[in-house]
Amino acid sequence: MKRKNRSSRGSRAEDRRSRRRIFLYAVFLAIAATFLSPIGYLTLFSPDVESLRSENPQSTALQKERADEAIRAGRPFRKEQRWVPLRQISPHLVNAVIVNEDATFYEHRGFDVHELKESIRKNWREKRFARGASTITQQLAKNLYFGSEKSLRRKALEAVTTVRLERTLTKDRILELYLNVIEWGPGVYGAEAAARHSFGLSASDLTPRQAALLASAIPSPRRMNPADPGPYLRKRAEITLERMRARGMLPREP
Repeated sequence: MKRKNRSSRGSRAEDRRSRRRIFLYAVFLAIAATFLSPIGYLTLFSPDVESLRSENPQSTALQKERADEAIRAGRPFRKEQRWVPLRQISPHLVNAVIVNEDATFYEHRGFDVHELKESIRKNWREKRFARGASTITQQLAKNLYFGSEKSLRRKALEAVTTVRLERTLTKDRILELYLNVIEWGPGVYGAEAAARHSFGLSASDLTPRQAALLASAIPSPRRMNPADPGPYLRKRAEITLERMRARGMLPREP
């Protein structure tokens, strides 16, 4: 009888060990599938953007990168940034940024397929990186989480994060975040700081020409100075104003 009980207990212990092994094996397979699958890997390691619904980021990857550059150069890093809601940013600046950076911002879901195709054609034709195709949402993902690092892994993570931003946030919230974090000069971040730094005005009071100068400086914010524009920046600003007029954002000049 005792022999039978010992046998029964041994069988139950073996069953428990077997179930434990099966469980651990299943966990291992799940983890392996996540890491081995490119989509699973990228989803696992891409940032969680849920908090951006109601919270403003205290810092960004690009700002941290600039701070590190300053430290390496032995100079202090000074940051000018004042958060303002979208409604307190001049519609002229909002429109100028959209026509320059992402004309179909309110129509796409994070990626402008037409611009991407045109970019590939132009870059292939000129055998150099002559034209970009990043949308405002892609630029926001890069600015917030990835900085200026260039790698296939970073571009893939940026793409996944772009999708997450579009699914989680409204278009107006994406634009509000973008206009508050983008670089507008050495140590100058966001529309309010840029307007005050360049023109001594609040972002809500910018004129169309001032807005066009600021928007036109976005591609090279540390080389172009909206407060003292050179011929190239002035020309870009005129093109921006003409684009705004063509889309009915400004009246045509008599």
